[in-house]
Amino acid sequence: MHFRDLVTKCRSYRRFDGACPVPEEAVRELVELACTVPSARNLQPLKFIAVCDSSLVDALYPCLSWAGYLADWSGPAEGERPRACIVMLGDLLVSSDFACDSGIAAQTMLLGATASGLGGCILGSLDRQKIRELLKIPDRYSLLMVIALGKPAETIVIDQMRDDDSVRYFRDASGIHHVPKRVVDDVLLNFL
Repeated sequence: MHFRDLVTKCRSYRRFDGACPVPEEAVRELVELACTVPSARNLQPLKFIAVCDSSLVDALYPCLSWAGYLADWSGPAEGERPRACIVMLGDLLVSSDFACDSGIAAQTMLLGATASGLGGCILGSLDRQKIRELLKIPDRYSLLMVIALGKPAETIVIDQMRDDDSVRYFRDASGIHHVPKRVVDDVLLNFL
């Protein structure tokens, strides 16, 4: 797959094929990718929890919020829920700033998931306290995000937009998920 195709196919999938498990080794490989990416000052403050056990994934699910723009949709139905998750933590004993590192690591893991036939969704709207209790996460770790994983069970298309168009994603009557994206001529600036 060409890199542009990989990036274009790497979307925020929110519905998964519940019959297709995500092997723990596949999750480990995604975390291993995150271990190789650039890190501010090379501090490498990110830590991860692989959630692969189906009962633990089910217990984690109610702590996740899905697709805020889809007001009539509360999240994946039974049989469409993620089959594994990666919980990303920031080690406060290493650094208190994770912004750049967390984004690089999350996108790299999603690209790796896409390349291996999986899909994922980065979730930042979380019940952090419940997740902390469920996974017994010590206070020294900041809970940054959860990456939900599974085999995609939905079609996502990119729609080109102009500056005055809405950024809100939506599903059409056929259930196809549309994601408006700005075009290069609107984001590539020249002030000279």
